[in-house]
Amino acid sequence: MPPIVRAVDIGFGNTKFVTGVGEGRIDCDHFASVAYPSLRDSSADAIGGRRRTVSIPIEGLFYEVGPEVHLAADAFRPSHLNDQFAASNAYLALLRGALHYMRVDHIDLLVVGLPVATFLARKTALERLATGEHELGKGRKIVVSKALAVAQPQGALVHFAESMGRLRELHDEQSMVIDVGARTFDWLVTRGLRLVSKKCHSVNRGVYDIVQALAQQISVDIGTEYRDLDAIDAAIRKRKLLTICQRPYPLDKLERITMSIAEQAVSSMLQSVGELPSFHNIVLAGGGAFLFKKVLRKALGQYRIHELSDPMYANVRGFQLAGQDQMAAMEGGKPGETAPIAGNAKDAETTVEDRVVPGIEASPRRTRD
Repeated sequence: MPPIVRAVDIGFGNTKFVTGVGEGRIDCDHFASVAYPSLRDSSADAIGGRRRTVSIPIEGLFYEVGPEVHLAADAFRPSHLNDQFAASNAYLALLRGALHYMRVDHIDLLVVGLPVATFLARKTALERLATGEHELGKGRKIVVSKALAVAQPQGALVHFAESMGRLRELHDEQSMVIDVGARTFDWLVTRGLRLVSKKCHSVNRGVYDIVQALAQQISVDIGTEYRDLDAIDAAIRKRKLLTICQRPYPLDKLERITMSIAEQAVSSMLQSVGELPSFHNIVLAGGGAFLFKKVLRKALGQYRIHELSDPMYANVRGFQLAGQDQMAAMEGGKPGETAPIAGNAKDAETTVEDRVVPGIEASPRRTRD
């Protein structure tokens, strides 16, 4: 049986994962990165039928996660918008929830991602967390033989190179990948497929900051506290009116708030990356990309920005491609011919890290399980 490679990208807003691969396609799905803990499996308590969720047992509690986790909500929504998220039980529950929906019993290589700012500090611990046997509830288990953690925007770079058919050309070019997530605005600078570490970073200026700022302004306008952040998020993504107190509330009048936060993020990025003329490629990815496009286009002027289609899944699709290439190289009996994306802490001191996307030069690419 061919080895099974899968990828998962657990963001602060959504958990994205690969459900299957075939000729020229990578199938993905996602659910909100929310995990509700309880003392028992409560996913079957719903009136009218079982929710499309799964309860993951961890240390005596059951964490409910999945596509319909909003039906398990109470007045308190768990918050994980901090740098300790990847070490929490909620994160582990989201990881195992994604493994549940992949519908396999064994994974030979699982590729996972981390924000740029916490990548070096969390990489080893995350790979250890993802490897081994995982209990998924109701007696079901899955074994992950090996895990590889990568910086999230690196997935988008691999996806861009593959989709444009420019893997070979990319080796001689300098690129910048911008990844807009729920909590963080990340940027990654590469020379070829090697990281320029000191120019890679992120700031906490993502979709959540915009949604929270809008909620504060709405509260001032209506004279009472408004905290339905999910409703605001849905309204700006679908470009529709927000309904408050049974009346339509147009969000377009708050565009200045959105632009201000985007400008802060882009300004931090420009200070970090330095000279723009040296970039051959500027790639935009992430589920919050649409909110930052206007400011980025203004700031980057004449430079072309490559906007990836289906940007929410750009990173996880790139993870999958990199994982498949690494597995193909290992099967070919040439381990070590390509180094893993991640290194250890000392790598951060080099100007250009001695690391490449795993197996990216291996050929031909294989997409069947």
